[in-house]
Amino acid sequence: MPEATKSMTIGTLAKVADTHVETIRYYQRRGLVGVPEKPYGGIRRYDERAVARLHFIRSAQWLGFSLEEIGELLKLEDGTHCDEARALAEHKLNDVCRKIAGLRRMESTLDSLVERCRCSRDPQRCPMIHSLYTDLSDAPENLDA
Repeated sequence: MPEATKSMTIGTLAKVADTHVETIRYYQRRGLVGVPEKPYGGIRRYDERAVARLHFIRSAQWLGFSLEEIGELLKLEDGTHCDEARALAEHKLNDVCRKIAGLRRMESTLDSLVERCRCSRDPQRCPMIHSLYTDLSDAPENLDA
């Protein structure tokens, strides 16, 4: 392993992990990344475990986990709590499925509104604008459905 990853300053850690120093400090304040001891008159040094932790956080964020949920996952990181980790992932999967269903309803509604605009012959009343004022009550699918 290169020497830079064995003993890094926070600036080097940020570069290696492709993130910002302030992001690392924020994660530290949230308890997601440890703060190494600061030697007397020296500067804090980070190792490859900090890089791995930042990679874990970014990967979990990409999957849609909040920082609070990531904190819960990190509490389970010893590998002996797979059932609990799976339950958190199942909950996140259900959230994603609900969001996808909502996006599909939005797509359908927008598609219908765009088609209404194309077919409209009334220059004084835009179906899209009118539908937004009336909470899409006359649209084929209400966004709250």
